[in-house]
Amino acid sequence: METMSDYTMWALFARATILVKLVMLALIAASVWCWAIIVDKTLQYRRARRDADRFDALFWSGEPLDQLFDDLGAAPQGSAEVIFAAGMTEWRRSHRQDGDLIAGAQARIDRSMDVAIAKEAGKLQKGLSVLATTGAVAPFVGLFGTVFGIMNAFIEIAEAQNTNLAVVAPGIAEALLATGLGLLAAIPAVIFYNKLSADAERIIAGYEAFADEFSTILSRQLDS
Repeated sequence: METMSDYTMWALFARATILVKLVMLALIAASVWCWAIIVDKTLQYRRARRDADRFDALFWSGEPLDQLFDDLGAAPQGSAEVIFAAGMTEWRRSHRQDGDLIAGAQARIDRSMDVAIAKEAGKLQKGLSVLATTGAVAPFVGLFGTVFGIMNAFIEIAEAQNTNLAVVAPGIAEALLATGLGLLAAIPAVIFYNKLSADAERIIAGYEAFADEFSTILSRQLDS
């Protein structure tokens, strides 16, 4: 049994009411979830940049595009490879058996790459909404726990008919712990949401730039 003079975080949690405990547990779970997303996205974006740089070197190496496409095989791995494969697949489908191109080939190739970019962007941005939601909601959830905890503390003070600081302090400290946990979950979520969103936008912008360059190359071949 924790004594009233014990103000460690565990003791404050143990003495809190059931509702405040649930609020604290929810905030801790949200914080762990956010950190899992942060680590996962950081590693994912690092792989995406590495794969994009590697494929960019291959693309501009002077190797024929048809040969590069054949080397990638049926299951390209990196996002840039997927976008390239989408464009090349439509390019080949746009050729008739006699070698001439079906009308509207350029528009179809661009749409195919746009769809591929949208899918890859969705993978990059998946989970970021959790960070945004946690950053926006967690402080209010913590405040709810604090308000309820303080209300319960005042009820206990009224029943004890004693306003001594030694009686008031434990209940207030327990209640404020909920706000502290809310901020602990929200602050990293907001910081990393902004950082990861900017990183994702830069990576997606790189994909769009590559698609434009690739489309320009194909356009010259179409015109010739």
